Amino acid sequence: MKRVIIGTLCTLVIAFSCSKGSEQSTPPSNLITPRISVDINNAQNQEPFTGILEMYPCEAGSSIYYGNYINGKLTIFNGYYTIVKGDVFGQNNRELHLPIGNYNIVYWGTPKYDEPIHNSPAINSPGLSNHADLSQLYFSLRKSSDNDGTYIPVYDLVYAIKETAIGEEDIQTSLRRVGSGLKVIVRQEDNSVFNPDITNMQVYIGSIAEQINFYTAVAENMTKTVKFDLYRSEDGTVMSNPTVMLFPSGPDPLLELVITLADGSTHKLSQTLNSTLSPNTLLTLNIVIGKILPGGNPGDFSIEDWNEASETIEFPTIE
Repeated sequence: MKRVIIGTLCTLVIAFSCSKGSEQSTPPSNLITPRISVDINNAQNQEPFTGILEMYPCEAGSSIYYGNYINGKLTIFNGYYTIVKGDVFGQNNRELHLPIGNYNIVYWGTPKYDEPIHNSPAINSPGLSNHADLSQLYFSLRKSSDNDGTYIPVYDLVYAIKETAIGEEDIQTSLRRVGSGLKVIVRQEDNSVFNPDITNMQVYIGSIAEQINFYTAVAENMTKTVKFDLYRSEDGTVMSNPTVMLFPSGPDPLLELVITLADGSTHKLSQTLNSTLSPNTLLTLNIVIGKILPGGNPGDFSIEDWNEASETIEFPTIE
């Protein structure tokens, strides 16, 4: 049975701080609660969005955060909605209440997905204050608990920015993914069962962006390495991972496959990929290796086939 998981920016624990609880002692009389309709722009088509959506109204034509009226007071608390097939769902939403006028609205969301993905993504999120300049804020990678200089996969984040005339039009926007998905599938060249002495297999992927601008969604500083585990299939012939989401990479990122054996020895196989990990793409990486024998040493390998969707890597026998 497919696992159904819903990501939420709420779990990112955005640390709100506020110097004043209200900008005005008397709320405007023309507050509007806009209707909302959202879709997601995939590589092939557009489809209604399902997931958690957060909305950050900025002053018209700028990146300066305006805020949101709650109980008649202007607060820093942004709009927060559960969206099902493009429409607002349920009663536990934090709606936008804004005076009539033009706003530059920044959207961040996490889609619901039916297929299994990495089960413990994380991210560092910025604090938000009155009149914050969102262009100076960032989502950033979170370091691995191993303290080895690597980072962990991120949430599946979608984004949009759009000028909207509140009071004259409903909120309608198309979201796009800012990250890249990566799935790695490892087999031996004879499709045999992996040696039981293999206790762990990990993927290291380099040249990953350290951070994403909160206002523009532009990735910056493609210098970091993200690490994740591969898992043995029930029949023991495949090592693979649920899809992981990554910030975009720089050109030709380095892939390293680290194999740990029962005797504690580790063996590393490495190769640069032929293309970047671009936003809104999913790369399936098929890796073929030679027979892994106890006490063996890794050899070189090469990438044989590449296209936008998959890449095949072959390793020689480890003996």
